[in-house]
Amino acid sequence: MSSVREPSVRYQTVDDLQRRARRRTPRFAWEYLDSGEGEERASARNVESLQRVLLTPRFLKGELAPDTGTELFGIRCSLPLGIAPVGLTGLIWPGADIALAETAARCRIPYVASTVNTADVEDVGPRAGDMGWFQLYPPRDTGVREDLLDRARQAGFRVLVVTADVPARARRERQTRERVSMPPRITPRHVTQAALRPAWTLGLLRNGLPRFHTLERYVDRATLRELSGFVGASLGGTLSWDYLAETCEMWPGPVAVKGILHPDDAARCVDTGAGAVIVSNHGGRQLDAAPAAIEALGPVVDRIGGRVPVLFDGGVRSGLDIARALALGADFTLSGRAFMYGLCALGSQGAGFVASMFEQQFTTVMHQLGCERLAELRDRGPGFAPA
Repeated sequence: MSSVREPSVRYQTVDDLQRRARRRTPRFAWEYLDSGEGEERASARNVESLQRVLLTPRFLKGELAPDTGTELFGIRCSLPLGIAPVGLTGLIWPGADIALAETAARCRIPYVASTVNTADVEDVGPRAGDMGWFQLYPPRDTGVREDLLDRARQAGFRVLVVTADVPARARRERQTRERVSMPPRITPRHVTQAALRPAWTLGLLRNGLPRFHTLERYVDRATLRELSGFVGASLGGTLSWDYLAETCEMWPGPVAVKGILHPDDAARCVDTGAGAVIVSNHGGRQLDAAPAAIEALGPVVDRIGGRVPVLFDGGVRSGLDIARALALGADFTLSGRAFMYGLCALGSQGAGFVASMFEQQFTTVMHQLGCERLAELRDRGPGFAPA
């Protein structure tokens, strides 16, 4: 029988965790986490393009003591890495939202809680401490927007992340084939799949069926059917420059706009009031023809010119990937699937294991490159290897 008592030996990479996670997660939940849009080339391109980024070591530096910490939005983080927002986390792994928030507080890395996660914003915020960020899918109803932002602020979230890259629901064919819906509708087929994954099923019995707890107060009858209709009809598809400007005015702290790929959009975000931009193609889950996020990073960094931090989210699966993104100009990185693979593979300890693995890998990379400070990574990236 496989053991996870020594995961640091058995699981060396995110790929190792991904393989175990797939074996422990019902197929319908796995397809929601792991799938992209169309033929899923954008998802693969994120990873492949990151692997093409080459870094040049500098030697004869003597004894090094790399400092992996950084300050972002006035908060000290142990790594230039945060947990990206993932929807329906409690479907993917029961209790995931709370586990991620507690990991963030313990490991001193940000956790971005999604509007459509499965724990109440009031429960998640205090557990994340000063590492909590709230991700907003823009509600059409401005009253709902105002209330959501007020609740997030009262719960202790310090940073607002406005998602810009979901103008409409995408066609994710793998999810459609498995009849994955939001919120989930449990069918006999799903019950059969769950029965084959006892650890997931036991977690579900402890935590209950996944629900959009944060959104339930905005629906007259908070049934799965009513909530599904609310999410589809009331969230997303409304973001405009005017809406963004209003949201920046309403939020008392930094606002980061997520999903930016074009330099002109990045510059206008800053002009509109954003305190950061996040270069991302939504994990390849929206448009299969979108460029790899890492290929869009350099032009955005050049256009922003240091006015605000530029964050990167798109295929980060190792400490080396963090270094690659920073070498090309990012100030900070985010990863979503890697932390979920950790939870699915190892249970509640899994997210912390991923954070520790990233830290060890990143420290080793800094040693190999001859860097003691993050800023030194900027002159280690000559660019991309030939495709």
